[in-house]
Amino acid sequence: MKKVLISLAAVAALALSGQAQAAANTKHQQECGSCHVAYPPGLLPAASWARIMGSLNKHFGTDASLDDAATRDIGNWLQVNAGTDRRGHEDPPQDRISKSKWFVRQHDEVSASTWKRASVGSPSNCSACHAGAAKGDFNEHAVRIPK
Repeated sequence: MKKVLISLAAVAALALSGQAQAAANTKHQQECGSCHVAYPPGLLPAASWARIMGSLNKHFGTDASLDDAATRDIGNWLQVNAGTDRRGHEDPPQDRISKSKWFVRQHDEVSASTWKRASVGSPSNCSACHAGAAKGDFNEHAVRIPK
């Protein structure tokens, strides 16, 4: 049943017009970006996004519930734009980007003490080191690790 729902969501998402896609992206930026970086959908596979959007009432320890229309629109947009490349094809543990193999590999030089700095907080705070994170820019040459 769950696979059928995911498939139906993907089909519905594919039917979204360009205007609906832009509106969903704006909702994603507004809703998700109000608490943290609105992570680019390509960083997780569609199955991870489906689980995340299906459990917003317990979103990593917080109730991030949205109205049904926003949940549907953002969820469909995430499905259409989900990762399929080397970064986005694996289901990371607990659907956490920061626990994915590619993330761990890209950040292997960052010490545990750096993640714990008040200026960083945790591996999920991308914008602490990546100034362009909110725009989806994670260029490693522009990284500035705060003190």
